[in-house]
Amino acid sequence: MHTMTYALYYGNRGFFPASLIAGAREELPRAVRALGHEVIQMEAGATRHGAVETPEEGRRYAEFLAQKRGTFHGVILSLPNFGDETGAVAALRDAGVPILVQAYPDEMDKMGPASRRDSFCGKLSIMDVFHQNGIPFTALAPHTVHPGHARFRENMTYFDRVCRVVRAGRRMTVGALGARTTPFRTVRIDELALERHGITVETMDMADVMDRMRAVKPREAAYGEKRRSLDSVAAWDGVPEAARDSLARLFVVLEDIAREMSLAAMSIRCWTEIQKEMGISPCVVNGIMADQGIPVACEVDTGSAVMMRLLGAAASSATAIMDWNNNYGDDDDRCILFHCGNAPSSLMAAPWKVTDHAILQNSIGPGRGFGCNQGRLKPGAFTFGGLMSEDGRLKAYLGQGTMTADAIPGNFFGVAGVARIPRLQDVLLHLGNEGHRHHVALTPGEVMASTREAMTKYLGYDVTTPQELRA
Repeated sequence: MHTMTYALYYGNRGFFPASLIAGAREELPRAVRALGHEVIQMEAGATRHGAVETPEEGRRYAEFLAQKRGTFHGVILSLPNFGDETGAVAALRDAGVPILVQAYPDEMDKMGPASRRDSFCGKLSIMDVFHQNGIPFTALAPHTVHPGHARFRENMTYFDRVCRVVRAGRRMTVGALGARTTPFRTVRIDELALERHGITVETMDMADVMDRMRAVKPREAAYGEKRRSLDSVAAWDGVPEAARDSLARLFVVLEDIAREMSLAAMSIRCWTEIQKEMGISPCVVNGIMADQGIPVACEVDTGSAVMMRLLGAAASSATAIMDWNNNYGDDDDRCILFHCGNAPSSLMAAPWKVTDHAILQNSIGPGRGFGCNQGRLKPGAFTFGGLMSEDGRLKAYLGQGTMTADAIPGNFFGVAGVARIPRLQDVLLHLGNEGHRHHVALTPGEVMASTREAMTKYLGYDVTTPQELRA
C-alpha cells in the first residue's frame, strides 16, 4: 500500500488566541503520522504565529504548495481557532488535491476570551467561502474534533480513501488489448471522454500479444517465475502441459506490456482467438495480475477496468469483475455474481481449481480453453460499481452488499458468489434504465461513500447510488 503524504495548513484569525496554534502544530502532525502517513508543513517562522490569516500569508502558503507539488496527496486545513476565510482561499484555491476541513472543539471550561476557539463557527465560514469560490473540499462529522480523538482517526481513514481514489483517477493509463468482441456492444466506451478526465487508453492488437507469447523463451527467469506463481494459486490436475506453458507465456507478456506502457489497469479480448490460437483462457492470469495491483477486465471492458482501479484504490485491495448473472431462487435481495474464473485468489475461498472453459466448449470444442480458476468468492462486505460514457460524460454507479456463504449448485461453472444487496431489484432496474453494463466491479469492504465523494467532487464523474434512490 502506497504511503500517502498530507500537507498541513493552520488557519488563524487575530481576534482569537494565537497561542492555540502552537499546540495544533504539534498535535496534528503527530496524529497523522500515527496513522502511517507522512506530513509536510510550512516552517513556523514563514508567517505570523505559524498559521495563515491574511491574503499575503495565503500567497506564501500557495507558493509552499507549488514548490512541493507532486509530493503530497491532500491538504488538511486545521482550524485551531476561528480561522480567516480570505487567507484560506488565497492559500488553497490552486491546491489541486482534496482538502479536509478540520476544526478543533471548544472545551466547556475554556470559553473565556483567553482560550475560546470558535472553530465551530469558523468551519462553517470557511466552507461557505470555499463554496462561493468553487473550491472543492471534504467536511465530515462530527463538526469539530480533536486530532487525538478516535473520530478524527475515522475521518482520516475516510479522507485517505478519497485521496487514494483521486490519486488513481487523475492520471491513469489503461491498456486495451484487442478489439471489442463484435457482439459485446455493452462494453463500448468513449475514449475522448476518458481522456478529458485524465484517463489515457493505449491499445494493442491481440495478434501482437500472441506473437509476443510465442517469442517468450522457457529458459528466461521471468518464465520460470510465472510458472511458480501460477502453480501457487490453484490446483492444476488434468491441465495439459501445453496450456500451462501458454498461460505462463501470457503472464510474462502482460507484465511486460503493463511495464512498457505504465498501465494502471487493462482490458483484454479474452475469446475466442486466444483459445483457437493458443489453447487457453486468460482468466487465472488476469486474477493474479489483479492481486499484484493491476486489475484486468474481461471482454475489453475498459470502463470496468477504470472502475476496478478506483475501487481498489479506495479499499487498498484487489478487485474483480463479475457478471450480474443469476437470480437466487425468489429472493429479491440476492443474486449470483459470476465470471468464468478470473477473480484474484485473495478474494476467493479455497480450494481453487484451474479448468477448461465449459461454456466456450460449445463453440470451440473441449480442451482449448484451459485457464479458468474455478471457485467461490469469500463471504464478507463488498462495494460494487460500474462506469460508462454518455454524451461526453463519465457516468457511474456505486453500491454496497454482502457476499454470503449461501450454497451454489456444485455443477455451477467458473467463479461465483451469492451476493445479498439491499434493494437489489431497484438497483437492477436503475442499471437497465440508465444503460449500464452487465458487468460489475467489486472490492472488499464498505468504501462507497469515500469513492463517491472522490469521483463526484474531485474527478467530475456523474455518480448515482441506486440503493439510495427513491421513487
